[in-house]
Amino acid sequence: MPERRRGGGRDDGGGVARRGLRFLRRRRAVVAWLAVWSVVEAAHTFGLGYALARALDSGFLAGRAGVGLGWLGAAAGAVVVGAYGTGRTYGGVAGLVEPLRDGLVRRVVPAALRDADGAAVSRLTHQVEIARDAFAGLVMVSRSFVFTAAGALTGLFLLSPALLVVVVPPLALGLGLFLATLRPLARRQEAFLIADEAVARSFGEVSAGLRDITAGGAERRVREGTGALVDAERRASAALARWSVVRVVALAVAGQLPVVLLLAATPWLLDRSVTPGALVGALAYLTQSLLPALQNLVHGLGGSGSRLAVVLRRLTAGPPPAPAARPTGGHPAAAPTTPAVELRGVTFAYGEHADPVVDGLDLAVPAGSHLAVVGPSGVGKSTLAGLMAGLLVPRSGEVRIGGRPPGDPAGRVLIPQEAYVFSGTLGDNLRYLRADPVTERELTEAAEALGMSGLVARLGGFGARLAPDALSAGERQQIALARAYLSPAPVALLDEATCHLDPAAEARAERAFARRPGTTLIVIAHRAASARRADRVLVMDGPRTRCGDHRELLAASPLYRDLTGAPGPRTPAHAPSHPPRSPRDPDRVDAVAGPGLPGDRRQVVAHGPVGKVQTPGDLPDGGALRGE
Repeated sequence: MPERRRGGGRDDGGGVARRGLRFLRRRRAVVAWLAVWSVVEAAHTFGLGYALARALDSGFLAGRAGVGLGWLGAAAGAVVVGAYGTGRTYGGVAGLVEPLRDGLVRRVVPAALRDADGAAVSRLTHQVEIARDAFAGLVMVSRSFVFTAAGALTGLFLLSPALLVVVVPPLALGLGLFLATLRPLARRQEAFLIADEAVARSFGEVSAGLRDITAGGAERRVREGTGALVDAERRASAALARWSVVRVVALAVAGQLPVVLLLAATPWLLDRSVTPGALVGALAYLTQSLLPALQNLVHGLGGSGSRLAVVLRRLTAGPPPAPAARPTGGHPAAAPTTPAVELRGVTFAYGEHADPVVDGLDLAVPAGSHLAVVGPSGVGKSTLAGLMAGLLVPRSGEVRIGGRPPGDPAGRVLIPQEAYVFSGTLGDNLRYLRADPVTERELTEAAEALGMSGLVARLGGFGARLAPDALSAGERQQIALARAYLSPAPVALLDEATCHLDPAAEARAERAFARRPGTTLIVIAHRAASARRADRVLVMDGPRTRCGDHRELLAASPLYRDLTGAPGPRTPAHAPSHPPRSPRDPDRVDAVAGPGLPGDRRQVVAHGPVGKVQTPGDLPDGGALRGE
């Protein structure tokens, strides 16, 4: 269910109900024909119990098998008539649902054009379709219950009015109890979702700032603040559970209790001339008609009705204002219970007969986390990034971004190694992935977060025109990073997107993305420091793929020790470092490679364009450390 609108203008359920009644009054003819065909459909309900009763009383129990079979044939005919009526009802439902959808579209489009609202695409497609499907389901289950109940109660009355004395009171009591739970349960569902989202946001911020929290001695304050949010979610969950129990009780009272009372009251009913056939027919009405219709009503009205009310409030009240804590554009987080990125049994190969590059990989990346992917050159790191971004289709398995296929660019942004900068102003390049307006302040804040304020000043500001060929590879990467930082995508995939930056600029860029609100960061790492900064590290080594934090992998993965230049089990843990570590390096890694480091063989290896070299301690060429 969509989150509650922040700020004023929030409509209540009464406003939605009044608009719904006006909508139905304007389509009285469609409603009337839908009712007519629903009566025809109810022939099945009425004929089932009544024909069974007559088949027993007037036929089989009276020794007249032909009469009994005739009544059973009449019941079969009622099924055919009811099926025809069911088919005709779909046209009436479409006559109500499609005008609702068209009306919502007509409302959304002008508002989007007037307000330049970037979220209009979501409302025009996803939210309008939610409203359309929920309204169709609501019409079907409500209509079905009303006419099924009418057919069953009419049949009970014709069989014997005494049957209504047993069936109607618990049915009415259970229905009243269910209707009384609708509004409180919907409110508690919404309150629980809001509390859950608050906990997810808090955990994301805390996970991204653990080092700062420890350095500042703020553990107690953070623990108390986060604990208060968890307690609020627990209270909201308990309240939701209590009202859910009430709904289950209502279903039991309305659907199950009449059956128990009917069986218990059998002697009393027989004394009042109720025949055995009438009792069998009454049981058929209760178990085969009323109970299924009631279950569909409870689940449909309780679920679809709540979603429809919330979505209609959002669509008819206009776009919600952006949260105040979103300084660089919207970054919607994935649903708290859904991983931001999930791979299930993913296998991919470049060619039908080629060996898989990725083979049966299972991976779940929680929303708000920071994952580094490391491994030797050619092991499939960029292939994995392409699969996550939806640029490559797996041979088997599935990839999900926020619970959906990865093809939607609104869900993820991929920054490749070779950054693309087009001719135009610097501001145009930075705004490229944002549909809504980007203010000068947002551009400035993004530049400061990524450490490119000097580049902006040297180029002449955000209005300066760019000549892509005149920019260095590192400058192009900084522009591409800032463009992705300003995008609304909640998942950022950095495929060696900082390989042309120095270690300090790379660290600043990764930390900026890790601290961006609602962001899940996945880095295809080419330096050991990137792995140390991540919450979790995925080591790709063919079938021996491992995932864990830095300490776990140092102990469990020889390849990871090779890639990071860490001492092996037989190497002294406190081997001297040359040159000595810089005291200003927060990740405690050697800023410059030199002889004597663990795994060093006193050579450099060629990597990248001609004229550039890379030391063996860097991650892409970790394979050289194993003698390949």
